[in-house]
Amino acid sequence: MNVTGIDHLELFVADLHRAAHWLCDGFGFQVVGDAGSQALGEHRHSQVLQQGSIRLVVTAADHPTDEVSGYVELHEDGIRDIAFRVPDATEAFREAVRLGARPLQEPVRSEDAQGRLIRAIVSSPVGDVVHSLIQREAPESQFWPGRFQMREGVHLPSAPMMVDVDHLALCVAPGSLVQGVEFYERVFGFRQSHEENVETAYSGMNSRVVQDAAGRACLVLMEPMAGKRQGQIDRFLLGHRGPGVQHLAFRSGDILGTVKYLRDHQVSLLESPPGYYERLPQRVRLEDVGEDWQQLRDGCVLVDHEGSGYLLQVFTRSAHPRRTLFFEVTQRKSARGFGAANIRALYEAVEQELGHG
Repeated sequence: MNVTGIDHLELFVADLHRAAHWLCDGFGFQVVGDAGSQALGEHRHSQVLQQGSIRLVVTAADHPTDEVSGYVELHEDGIRDIAFRVPDATEAFREAVRLGARPLQEPVRSEDAQGRLIRAIVSSPVGDVVHSLIQREAPESQFWPGRFQMREGVHLPSAPMMVDVDHLALCVAPGSLVQGVEFYERVFGFRQSHEENVETAYSGMNSRVVQDAAGRACLVLMEPMAGKRQGQIDRFLLGHRGPGVQHLAFRSGDILGTVKYLRDHQVSLLESPPGYYERLPQRVRLEDVGEDWQQLRDGCVLVDHEGSGYLLQVFTRSAHPRRTLFFEVTQRKSARGFGAANIRALYEAVEQELGHG
């Protein structure tokens, strides 16, 4: 299996126009293409949103019996499909099934005068998440030949606010983390690059990071730590009614500018834990962080030092009633980690808010 990155992510939502508007107005995406039920061959309609190298397909059902309706009723709006780019979708599908993935859709070709796209779908080890295998033989501007009608006159900025998908965090059931890692290693040829176990007095989680060979497709798998009280991963599994994508992290080249944009457009951000910046010098040398310290504090941007570099992070609050899917914005300054110290600080802050500490 030669996965060469994330092609796109598909979200199943209850209301297409409301979800797309929120992502466009709040996060700076633009609608670049549309597909109705006739083109999709199903009782649903979709829009493709783009910013930088990030492509999000937002899909809603036209009929209550459609699979999208069932997904949303069970899980709320969420990321259903993490689509991988591959050079040969037919061979990738055959190999994935041979190595243990469940086949969900045989390779299907879509084409028009602009080119063609071949797509197959296999299962993941994480709840109802699936993986499309995408082979492209068309210009990148033609997202899905024969399926999506691309909008004319859309001008994507040359310097986007968010440039790429940094990673996706997936919550798995207790005791299934190792099997999930083994699945991605065996079926997709990913490698484990990081291992972080965060434990506080009351809760905790175990996590592993798996990536493709080039590091362009990066998944963080997380399970609640056994023997602890209900923590953040437990609450997601309960609200989502099973394993799934907890958050999607966008990579930004200017996190302070991004934070200002998000706030100006009414996106609610998670505040930094009480005392976070007062304790930060105990683990981060301020002189090693080439940022305006007060601006980071005012923006509730979290900082994690790693080797000769550092990571900047900010999280949105979930916009969903059961507090399921949310987003992260990250900026990397020669850092390859995922902010383990920040995760611990967030865990402790939540426990203080709930009166556990």
